[in-house]
Amino acid sequence: MSEPVFLRACRGESVTHVPVWFMRQAGRSLPEYRELRGTGSILDAIADPALACEVTMQPVRRYGVDAAILFSDIIVPYHAIGFGVDVVPGRGPVIAKPFTNAADLERLRDLTDVDIAHVTETVDLVLKELEATDTPLIGFAGAPFTVASYLVEGGPTREFALIKTLMHTEPLLFDLLLERLSDITVTFLRAQVAHGARAVQLFDSWAGALTRDEYRRFALPASERVLARIADLGVPTILFGVGTGELLDLMGSANSSVMGIDWHVDLDEGRRRVGGRPVQGNLDPARCLGGIDVAVQGAREVLARAGRDAGHIFNLGHGVLPSTDPSTLEAVVRVVHDEGMAGVQ
Repeated sequence: MSEPVFLRACRGESVTHVPVWFMRQAGRSLPEYRELRGTGSILDAIADPALACEVTMQPVRRYGVDAAILFSDIIVPYHAIGFGVDVVPGRGPVIAKPFTNAADLERLRDLTDVDIAHVTETVDLVLKELEATDTPLIGFAGAPFTVASYLVEGGPTREFALIKTLMHTEPLLFDLLLERLSDITVTFLRAQVAHGARAVQLFDSWAGALTRDEYRRFALPASERVLARIADLGVPTILFGVGTGELLDLMGSANSSVMGIDWHVDLDEGRRRVGGRPVQGNLDPARCLGGIDVAVQGAREVLARAGRDAGHIFNLGHGVLPSTDPSTLEAVVRVVHDEGMAGVQ
């Protein structure tokens, strides 16, 4: 097989073993990460290509996962263009001056290669580290709706009151906002692929806050635009959201290569809802907090749901939780590699 198993599984092809990687596999759950990072800002760490490269590589070395994912954040492009974004420990992205009116569109200027030179340099360094392996690098970005939710709300939210008010009271302004975010997202993804990322994931993490009609009207068109404008790159694309079980068929129509399935929906049912296309997921991250036996049993349940049909990438149904014991994830990787059968020939 000439291509890495992760890429083959993304395309629904036969593989030598079920590939596995973890969202947030690089980060706070790793002691080597905590030692390296200290207490500095995550944005400062991302801005240091040598450090960001090392953080990207740490889980690849420790876990033996089948893909690396760039150490970055979905708000990096908006920090780079000076929109006034910071990441507050324990809270997440915070916007100094949230988006409120048409004048704020001017603050969302075009993203340039110079703005994200630190990101593409990190990609270059990671590719050098991966040269001796068969491990591809995944690039990523935030989907326009999810990014808009941060820019409008001013930070993380459970209510989504401001973003929904804008959607329903000023739909044309909302459309203009998502058009600008789509342009920035496309530039960010294309730059990562140009420097060697071999797949990309679009995180629409908060799409699950929408009704089906809201998703169809306000979020889906922007995700479709982004995916259509990177289709010529020829790399697999993954679309993922949390709490999106009732939206999976609509999300599938955005035409990503792979659909990420969160833990709220059984994997076989999720695959049915997206028309049998390749899927990624979907162990509940909390199952990894109960020790190796609990996590391994959960992994076996996911593998059983996956069956023998090709096109399954094992992952969690969301990101690794900070208190996860790395030895538990090591055990999960072993059982997936040893016992997973989807598409194996």
